[in-house]
Amino acid sequence: MPHDIDILIEDDRWAHAGVMTLAETALTAVLDDRQLGPTCISLLACDDARIATLNAQFREKPTPTNVLSWPDDDLGPDADGADPHPPQPGPDGTLSLGDIAIAYATCAREAAEQGKPLTDHVTHLLVHGALHLLGYDHLRPRDAALMEALEVKILGKMGITDPY
Repeated sequence: MPHDIDILIEDDRWAHAGVMTLAETALTAVLDDRQLGPTCISLLACDDARIATLNAQFREKPTPTNVLSWPDDDLGPDADGADPHPPQPGPDGTLSLGDIAIAYATCAREAAEQGKPLTDHVTHLLVHGALHLLGYDHLRPRDAALMEALEVKILGKMGITDPY
């Protein structure tokens, strides 16, 4: 199924890390697993300074983080552990899901600290971000269990071991 993944690389280290391929693979894996039709997602591959600004602006946390997501619609479930509401296509039949930002230095540091390949860690974070766009979250216990199980399943299909 055709998916439009718009990638803006602001930090050149992302280009060297192969973020375009990682994003296409990870986001397509999520969208295909959820059996979604034509979909649009935007990805900002940035540095820690940029994501700290975004984190301060949108979450009132003026520090770098690994990944942020901005869903186009609130698809979160009403009950803890329930499936999110399905996204609704626009007039052209495309699902516009939202935006993801990912920060290079934070991801590289976390991967090194956890003894993981950077590609595996970034793939996990992109899967995580995409699931947030689809209404999955980890604030309530059963929601977190559902989201983590889905991440493990999708990553396993890509040959990446359980990140938890």
